[in-house]
Amino acid sequence: MTPMTTEQVAEFLDVKVERVRRLARENLLVAKDTDANGEPIFDKTDVEKYKELAQRLGGI
Repeated sequence: MTPMTTEQVAEFLDVKVERVRRLARENLLVAKDTDANGEPIFDKTDVEKYKELAQRLGGI
């Protein structure tokens, strides 16, 4: 697992951090863990799969 922070995911997906948090809350992007501040940590492979699926469906 290659961990990604919320900020890294937002940059990778080219969206705002709040959008990433909302995706996590709605279980559209599943966090694997949380950091010391309670922020979600995502697996890079999952984020890449989500981005590919979102692009197929017309965008994030």
